[in-house]
Amino acid sequence: MLRGGKELWLALLAGILITGVYGAVVVFTQRIPAAGELFGHLLGVFGFLLMLMTETLYSLRKRTRSARWGKMSSWLQFHIFTGLVGPYMVLLHTSWKFNGIAGVTTLFTVIIVISGFIGRYIFTRIPRTLDGLEIEGALSESALRQARRLMSLWHAVHIPIGMVLFVTAFVHMGGALYYATFLK
Repeated sequence: MLRGGKELWLALLAGILITGVYGAVVVFTQRIPAAGELFGHLLGVFGFLLMLMTETLYSLRKRTRSARWGKMSSWLQFHIFTGLVGPYMVLLHTSWKFNGIAGVTTLFTVIIVISGFIGRYIFTRIPRTLDGLEIEGALSESALRQARRLMSLWHAVHIPIGMVLFVTAFVHMGGALYYATFLK
């Protein structure tokens, strides 16, 4: 299940590789890549696509129990991996400038990633089968009830923050397209 943290190690490895490419671009160009240039756009677009996959694919798999698209634990690992790598790429896309709606979007991105780490911690406290189903009786009933309550509270916070994040991201993209493309 999630006990080994394979998805965290893979996300770290991907982050190191992305940082290496980003560093090479900085050395080659002798400056921080601008968000509005090709490399900056690519970081933002691919990072956003990973975040969109994070938001949609795991949720779809979770809600269609009849579909056999792999184990839920694998989908959760994919959700965590893309939920770390995508925001990191979006952070690099910012060119270290946090103004306007883009700054608000970045703030929500950081909040959602921190919230995801909290959710992962709570999730790993509940004993589960390899398929992700809770194991009844593995914990004392009061501890299990408390862990379920914490998970429910976490969902009540994490999901709306994710929705606000995507609304601000779409507003940012619309503004960027309008001001940087359509007005030229």
